[in-house]
Amino acid sequence: MDATDTPPRCCIVGGGPAGMVLGLLLARAGVNVVVLEKHTDFLRDFRGDTVHPSTLEILHELGLLDAFLQRPHDRIDELRATFEGRAFPVADFTHLPSHSKFLVLMPQWEFLDFMCDEARRYPGFELWTDAEAVGLLQDNGRVNGVKVRRGGRTGKPQDHELHASLVVAADGRHSTLRDAAALPHISYGAPIDVLWMRIPKHPGDPDSTAGHIAGGRFLVTLNRGDYWQCAFVIPKGGHAALQARGIEAFHAELAQIAPFLRERLPQALPDWNAVKLLEVTVDRLESWACKGLLCIGDAAHAMSPVGGVGINLAVQDAVAAANLLAPALASTATDKQIDTLLPQLQRRREWPVRVTQAAQRLVQNRVLVPVLGGELSTVPGHVPWPLRLLSRWPRLRRLPARMVGLGVRPEHVRSPRA
Repeated sequence: MDATDTPPRCCIVGGGPAGMVLGLLLARAGVNVVVLEKHTDFLRDFRGDTVHPSTLEILHELGLLDAFLQRPHDRIDELRATFEGRAFPVADFTHLPSHSKFLVLMPQWEFLDFMCDEARRYPGFELWTDAEAVGLLQDNGRVNGVKVRRGGRTGKPQDHELHASLVVAADGRHSTLRDAAALPHISYGAPIDVLWMRIPKHPGDPDSTAGHIAGGRFLVTLNRGDYWQCAFVIPKGGHAALQARGIEAFHAELAQIAPFLRERLPQALPDWNAVKLLEVTVDRLESWACKGLLCIGDAAHAMSPVGGVGINLAVQDAVAAANLLAPALASTATDKQIDTLLPQLQRRREWPVRVTQAAQRLVQNRVLVPVLGGELSTVPGHVPWPLRLLSRWPRLRRLPARMVGLGVRPEHVRSPRA
């Protein structure tokens, strides 16, 4: 599609959860929409794969939940934490006021493939793969499209201009478009980074996804069926020092916190190439939009991995954006009329984001930093009071389940269906 072709009404940059859900909802409302995905497919490891009840409720409202759950996934009714070898229940999802009273762990490529398949049922939807947005198009101070490089990953790059009445940046925390638009942001920093890795699952392993705390270390093991997807939390900037001690020393640290993994670590993690670093960032744009451009998901507010809420906050943004914008985009609304709507999304979504980021920063500073500093394991046999309370009073486990599973002011589908 070049500048001479009929332009789409909306161009979404980023084929992640926010982009694909918004693309589906707009196409469902009769809007011509193009989604740009810079990779050739969705197959990438260590992307967020925790689908919360808030997202499952959206799928229910769209009539897609049963079909979605046919995809490979793991169901989690309860979250548990292991502290110095003892297991404690933390969150119970079975009492949530939603149709799905559980979390789903699903590889993100399965989630995105499903959304793409559903979106392609509508004639106005188009997905461009190997299509990287490299800049913005503007006319009289208003964004009216993107510069796109197609075929760069297959060695045959071609540059295009794709015009649209609205450009949506859903291209993540390192958003090219928000930088091109020079949108200022507030950075809160983060005291942690995370190392991601895959470790084979063996018979006799624990069955449940859990967090493990021991000896000043924190490891999350996500049950992915035939392997564990593991997140090892380290102090901010501590990656180089960890590497300097050698991969064998890293094996020893993992084995200390999760002894059942010990024998398989040398083969699963032969070198540092098998360990991926996520540099944790928590930030938020001061303004999520300018004329012709709207930012959603991590492009508007980078989240900490605490609670695995990032993918679900992004989906909530997409639903709210569709509720707000689909009627205008499906009609003959002018660019000026569309622009007047854009600030309303930030007014709708900024409060839930602020509350969630504040909770994440509290957990980072009051739980993870003390854990990594060894402060929670200085007294033998001592169990932190939150774990004692949650273990003794089962009803209290509904509170973290509500916060993680449904979040703050969850959205519901109100965008029209053409």
